[in-house]
Amino acid sequence: MQGERVSRILIVEDDEHIRTALRLMFRGEGYDVDDAANGEDGVALFDRRNADIAIVDIMLPGMSGFDTCVALRSRSDIPIVIVSARDETSDVVKGLESGADDYVTKPFVPLELLARVRAHLRRRPDSAARAFQIGDLHVIPDEGVVRHADGTELHLTSTEFRLLVDLAKVNGKVLSREDLLERVWGYDYFGDSRLVDVHVRRLRMKIEPDPAAPVHLLTVRGAGYKLVL
Repeated sequence: MQGERVSRILIVEDDEHIRTALRLMFRGEGYDVDDAANGEDGVALFDRRNADIAIVDIMLPGMSGFDTCVALRSRSDIPIVIVSARDETSDVVKGLESGADDYVTKPFVPLELLARVRAHLRRRPDSAARAFQIGDLHVIPDEGVVRHADGTELHLTSTEFRLLVDLAKVNGKVLSREDLLERVWGYDYFGDSRLVDVHVRRLRMKIEPDPAAPVHLLTVRGAGYKLVL
């Protein structure tokens, strides 16, 4: 559509062949693309030009992919997708805890990565959802903000915010990990439940008075998660 803003993708990948293939694929789909072979250059590129989503390899020379994610997350709430040949749970969890929203293992199918990027770029706050209270927090979906009772804002990433709002919308019912992958990440295929578990833990750290003994964001063993307002 004429006048519609083109999304910009930042690729941080040291393998020249993979970086070139991704650049060509995304440009062929109409996206603007910046790419860098290391984390330092990737962060510098973001500082100069910004981006709407970042794709970051873990095994980078110099600054690691984990540290690159931390640096990007400290600057922005854009979706960050990690791509890595390392699929150990400890690596996946460390990547997500570094601020990533998603984790794709190599070798990956390019069209799958494209589908995930599109899903992340489509996500928007649900402005139709009603404001609600959770403990001393006031959640306002149409503004995309969470405020403490004293008016100070609680910072959530876009994925954490979407997770909180989608759980609130079902009025205390349990949502399975598969339900949440579809609702929050926009996947219409089987995703990795570790994405859900790590984001739930991150969200608990921010909204629960005692994250070790949650009273709002509860695990229902064998079923999924629910939110008690």
